Amino acid sequence: MTANTHNLAYWPAIMLLLGGLFANSGSSEVAAQDDNRGYKVQVGDPVPDFALTDLQGKTWSKASLLGSVYVLQFTASWCSVCRKEMPHLERRVWQAFKDDGLTLLGVDLDEPAPKVQGLVDDTGVTYPICLDPGGALFSAVTKPKAGVTRNVVVNKEGRIAFLTRLFDEAEFESMIAAIETLTHPSK
Repeated sequence: MTANTHNLAYWPAIMLLLGGLFANSGSSEVAAQDDNRGYKVQVGDPVPDFALTDLQGKTWSKASLLGSVYVLQFTASWCSVCRKEMPHLERRVWQAFKDDGLTLLGVDLDEPAPKVQGLVDDTGVTYPICLDPGGALFSAVTKPKAGVTRNVVVNKEGRIAFLTRLFDEAEFESMIAAIETLTHPSK
């Protein structure tokens, strides 16, 4: 193979690469959607309307929580990452901020109460855990087939202030900083 022939062999690959780059130019919306980690909602959006009942029978709703900072923690008994994250949420979010007016609500994805109670018993959490029959709230904030482990931090105005996905320590620390700012705005 001569030098000219050898260089020409790379052209199809180069053109394919360039075509892929230019095919997405002017399409930042698609790139932004790919970057949202399965969320339908974004920071700044109003939290979708909801009414959830916890394991003790108390009803929590968007309307009842308006004026307070809260976290919706999506979970399920079969989710190993959720089980890993829940004790951290208990200690570093619920115990740290509940006296500052923060509400942390676990939102279990479409499981019966006895199964959810088993999750609470296994993880030792004391924050309220709500049932999400049919995954209605989960579906309102996520795209189809999205993974469960996620937190939605909501400000006093009912707008989404922070979103997490999975249990990443750096992101978890950023979420705690956001909660600190929301619960103590003068600091």
